[in-house]
Amino acid sequence: MGQPTPATDDGWWRSAVIYQVYVRSFADGDGDGTGDLAGVRARLPYLAELGVDALWFNSWYRSPMKDGGYDVADYRAVDPAFGTLAEAEKLIAEARELGIRTIVDIVPNHVSDQHPWFRAALAGGPERELFHFRPGRGEHGELPPNDWQSEFGGPAWTRLPDGDWYLHLFAPEQPDLNWAHPAVRQEHEDILRFWFERGVAGVRIDSAALLAKDPALPDFTEGHDPHPYVDRDELHDVYRAWRAVADEYGAVFVGEVWLPDTERFARYLRPDELHTAFNFSFMTCPWDAARLRTSIDDTLAEHAPVGAPATWVLCNHDVTRTVTRYGRADTGFDFATKAFGTPTDLELGTRRARAAALLSLALPGAVYVYQGEELGLPEADIPLGRIEDPMHARSGGTDPGRDGCRVPLPWAAGEPHAGFGGEPWLPQPDGWAAYAADRQAEDPASMLRLYHEAIRLRPEFGDGPLTWLPAPDGVLAFARADALCVVNLADAPVDLPAHSAPLLASGPLDTAGRLPGDTAVWLRA
Repeated sequence: MGQPTPATDDGWWRSAVIYQVYVRSFADGDGDGTGDLAGVRARLPYLAELGVDALWFNSWYRSPMKDGGYDVADYRAVDPAFGTLAEAEKLIAEARELGIRTIVDIVPNHVSDQHPWFRAALAGGPERELFHFRPGRGEHGELPPNDWQSEFGGPAWTRLPDGDWYLHLFAPEQPDLNWAHPAVRQEHEDILRFWFERGVAGVRIDSAALLAKDPALPDFTEGHDPHPYVDRDELHDVYRAWRAVADEYGAVFVGEVWLPDTERFARYLRPDELHTAFNFSFMTCPWDAARLRTSIDDTLAEHAPVGAPATWVLCNHDVTRTVTRYGRADTGFDFATKAFGTPTDLELGTRRARAAALLSLALPGAVYVYQGEELGLPEADIPLGRIEDPMHARSGGTDPGRDGCRVPLPWAAGEPHAGFGGEPWLPQPDGWAAYAADRQAEDPASMLRLYHEAIRLRPEFGDGPLTWLPAPDGVLAFARADALCVVNLADAPVDLPAHSAPLLASGPLDTAGRLPGDTAVWLRA
């Protein structure tokens, strides 16, 4: 077993650069086409050289993989496709030796339909109380118990042969747990301790605002205030109990909390609840200076009363990649359908993604970098016959799913499958090797080298607050400590503010020393 994290907290998470590892697509160590822990261990030097402070691993537990591992059958075992628990312990320890902490996923809203609890529930055992089973409506119980819809499309209920229905806010293979039952709460506190004892420094909480349900399970047509399953007040008692467990180990939480109400959002970040939560307003903001500034200001304002640090992220395993999102001439991106009004201009998207990287890394708080963003990967088009994401099937094919941002990484330009390993579980597009890490490492102008330098120079901004500087329309300019960040989102080049020396630019300045459009620069004051 790895060494437990000491029961101290030095605040590393307040300004950390955290790299998200989607294990299945990161690196294949055994040649079977699926990324695994052996592949991650072999690439730890790459991650250490990149300069990240921690790794967040998407769900790596034993799973039938009906939803990419978010249908968990055993929270205390690593899925055999990825390796073993012993390998996970080695990975945690080896990363820590390199100064890199580990954050693991917890998926508390639901389990797999292959989880022992649900199998026992189907057999009529007392475990039935750990889920939401209800008789149907209609003359013969043929209608779902209420009108709730799955996040993946279609009804949120599935009928069993005995006539009862069970609730699943996601896929039918992911039955929701009943968080009003004390056994569910106790089990998850035990799971936290299990992983903290193995040395993990933190936990990311999947779908963190969905756990508690109105016990009456009312229809939406009966009113939404309070919402029957989003952001219910009783959920905060769960996270207060979790925080007490984390404090025993000096561990931290980051919640996946999608809430439009900033005051409600901040409640999760009170000193006795979660340490941090993902900032989705920044990630979903279009490439527009005024809207980005509003997002930044609102984010900092909503965190200030509870003393929690903001988090900044441009992309993750559920969202179209940054280069593709920003490579649009308009702002007509619909995150629900992943559709645009105009085709992608990869050159434009790459230029903006480079500038956005410098913007996010200059802001106060923690930054999350999804694997492959440091390589400038675009969204990949997945052939219809190869799409695995259940969102595609559940939507009747209208949603392309999330596989386009999950294509296995290119490591070596001259090797089969771009050095990933065996034939990848998702097809790599033609030309994928052009983005290979080994090729970019030799190119001073590459996206990878930009990330290297930005992470290395990030301490220049210190730990202090952000002060906005006067700037023309379409330009963001701010100071922190002795460093300045200027981002030009307009078309015309702009003059730089007074400074003593340049630090780093996302692209070359023009011949007059001005900052071109879609370009960012860091300056020493």
